Amino acid sequence: MSKQQDYENSPLYKIRHSLAHVMAQAVLEMFPTGKIAIGPPIEDGFYYDFDLPRALTPEDLKAIEKRMRNIVKKRYGFERQELSAAEAKELFADQPYKIELIEGLEAGGVDENGEPLPADERPVISTYRHDSFVDLCRGPHVKDLGKINPKAFRLLSIAGAYWRGDEHRQQLQRIYGTAWETPAELKEYLHRLEEAKKRDHRKLGKELEIFATNADELGGGLILWLPNGGLLRHLAEDFCKQEHLKHGYDMVYSPHIGKSTLWETSGHLAFYKDGMYSPIDIDGQEYYLKPMNCPFHILMYKNNLHSYRDFPLRFAEWGTVYRYERSGTLHGLLRVRGFTQDDAHHFCREDQMPDEIDFVLNFSLHILRSFGFKDFHAYLSTQPPEKSVGEAKQWRAAEAALEAALKRAEIPYDIDEGGGAFYGPKIDLKISDAIGREWQLSTIQFDFNLPERFNMTYIGADGKEHRPYMIHRALLGSMERFFGVLIEHFAGAFPVWLAPVQAKLIPITDRHNDYAADVAAKLKTAGIRVEIDDSSERMGNKIRKAQKKKVPYMLIIGDKEMEANAVAVRLRNGDDLGAIAVDEFITLAQKTIAEKETV
Repeated sequence: MSKQQDYENSPLYKIRHSLAHVMAQAVLEMFPTGKIAIGPPIEDGFYYDFDLPRALTPEDLKAIEKRMRNIVKKRYGFERQELSAAEAKELFADQPYKIELIEGLEAGGVDENGEPLPADERPVISTYRHDSFVDLCRGPHVKDLGKINPKAFRLLSIAGAYWRGDEHRQQLQRIYGTAWETPAELKEYLHRLEEAKKRDHRKLGKELEIFATNADELGGGLILWLPNGGLLRHLAEDFCKQEHLKHGYDMVYSPHIGKSTLWETSGHLAFYKDGMYSPIDIDGQEYYLKPMNCPFHILMYKNNLHSYRDFPLRFAEWGTVYRYERSGTLHGLLRVRGFTQDDAHHFCREDQMPDEIDFVLNFSLHILRSFGFKDFHAYLSTQPPEKSVGEAKQWRAAEAALEAALKRAEIPYDIDEGGGAFYGPKIDLKISDAIGREWQLSTIQFDFNLPERFNMTYIGADGKEHRPYMIHRALLGSMERFFGVLIEHFAGAFPVWLAPVQAKLIPITDRHNDYAADVAAKLKTAGIRVEIDDSSERMGNKIRKAQKKKVPYMLIIGDKEMEANAVAVRLRNGDDLGAIAVDEFITLAQKTIAEKETV
């Protein structure tokens, strides 16, 4: 059973689902002419979408929450009923969004939220009623509202949401809430939310001058990497590229555009056109901005004839791609329209495939651990029940290799049975950050489709043509998204090796400036990035400014330090290491940098 299935069978899921109904009841009591859409449980709570006569306010949230507590305290039970489509339409005659969902259930293939159902699952039209409120729903719910602690839930925010996620349709108001089994769990979650706000990469990205966005002049979803961010990216990419070269990768580069015929062969124009931008006319031929790097790497493979002795081949590229995202979904560095992927494509023989998967997984873990991530969880997606490409034995062998690699690496994992893409199984490798949030970064994906489409072959030991195995691998994923995660994980206090400024020299008075310059020169020669704050501000203000900029080391210089050829070292966390000889500090800093530690 997958992690999601475990959640859907948990008491917490039932509590949150039930509270979504209670919230809808409370809102309709406040706005009797309001229209309701959908209200599912989500990872840490629930939401419901409404079409209301006016915009909601924070004060409304408090009033709705108060009504919800009063409803919960009455301990109403939930009653399930199955209906025909005609009966359901009559029941929800004044609720147009529900009518549309009922029509979808009547046609088949979708659930009560309009989401696709598994091919073998028959849609059932059912409702759940508590008190005077009835909703189109398949459950599950608590037996009665007495199972819900009225002090263990909270309404959090109001947001806009298009009906069915379509920006051309009605914009609704979405209320988000969270719910837990106990007030203590709620308190802990709200604390995590506050901590997440402090770590918001958009806020820290601005304060630390890492990146900027300018939707009015540049366009939405496009990132300007400022000097600090540019240095961060350079350091990270340089480290990763050197590690790739050490581990047998070939570095390649590909164009930003390609002819329409390339994307027709790859299948992107047939299956992914909505995610691509409009074509560019060049000499009467249509070209497209690339949404992915894969077809280019295949063309590189086909540039030569290959023998079975050539494998494995590993092509790696930091390639910038462009994908259309709705403006309402854009979010700092985490959801953008132009981004750079650390893409790699592995080509190997069938007999090499298990070892190659071991290699890819362990290399991915090595890189992620180098950036300070330690807590991993994997999701293995297997062959979907509907149409897929590739032979059954290829799927079984690939799935077995992925699972065996996870076991050997001792990575906890869940199996998403039938959740693979039509062209091959995959591993999604997720990390947990400093406050326990899970982020997906690395993907290891088999592809049985593109080798067929591009007729990729090699000559085997038997002198005959064979099809190579192809493995897609995005390690950090998008560099933009990765740095959004990295900023939030470290709250901007990067490991010393990544800090744009590693040491700030703070002379107490002007007479200490010359000595500070001498120390700075020595640190730079030792490979330590250093700046001098020789402003006229007081020392305390200089220290606070450096701490706010998350500088790892603040080196105070006064008369005693000058006389002893030393610096007084303070860390950004407030620790005071006292006076240390300059050479001793250099040794300390270099060790911390080399070991990729933080302070």
